[in-house]
Amino acid sequence: MTNEGCSAVTSALKSNPSHLRELNLSRNKLGDSGVKNLSDLLMNTQFKLEKLQLSNCEMTDEGCSAVTSALKSNPSHLRELNLSWNKLGDSGVKNLSDLLMNTQFKLEKLDLCGCRITEKQCLILTSALKSNPSHLRELNLTGNKLGDSGVKNLSDLLMNTQFKLEKLDLWNCSITEKQCLILTSALKSNPSHLRELDLSGNQIKNTGVNHLCDVLKDSHCKLERLSLYDCGITDVSSLTQSLTNTKALQFLKELDLSNNMFGDSKQRLIDVLRDSNCKLSVW
Repeated sequence: MTNEGCSAVTSALKSNPSHLRELNLSRNKLGDSGVKNLSDLLMNTQFKLEKLQLSNCEMTDEGCSAVTSALKSNPSHLRELNLSWNKLGDSGVKNLSDLLMNTQFKLEKLDLCGCRITEKQCLILTSALKSNPSHLRELNLTGNKLGDSGVKNLSDLLMNTQFKLEKLDLWNCSITEKQCLILTSALKSNPSHLRELDLSGNQIKNTGVNHLCDVLKDSHCKLERLSLYDCGITDVSSLTQSLTNTKALQFLKELDLSNNMFGDSKQRLIDVLRDSNCKLSVW
């Protein structure tokens, strides 16, 4: 669908706005002009949308600013927002952050996968979430370069006992061993809510895995899915020991260690998980 098609759809919805709860326009070539027409609809207080998907819509900072500005005038209903694979830019991130700070905005799921978010922009976003932390349950920052300050600010957010995040996706975010230590230290201080953690595609290596073991050892940890695909791991003996001697296996359902070269230490881990309910991927 092009921006003309989007205009036709939004014009139709304007005439009957009160019932729609979910709208998915992902993978359509809406562009900024098409998104602006949608924004007029989002401002309508009769429009009580709960789920909006705009992934890969060729939207830039102008379009993102239009959408988030519209939502600021009608913030109370939306629970899920997907802006993945759009280039948000500085102004788009700033407007989104202003929206996230609004205490009337009770977003539960935010997907910003592949949005080319920079370290500075990540800092702005996470600072906004720190001021309104209690509602978000899922956060996807896959494919963005968080940098040291972005990781530090995200970690500060994870430490907040009001922040009850259940799913965190950080695939391919260039997270280092040092940054992994900062993240896991934060998780150790507030471990009970997180159910899914994806650190795949980050070179956290054995040091990062050892830090994650400290989280798993915490009796309050209830992690169900842990993804460490292609993380430069060569030894999983500490992970095996953690899963053997803690309650972690009572909760863990999926463990992805694919595309790591950990040799002989693999077999012991396979043996430990054989009689558990945890699905292990190691190939």
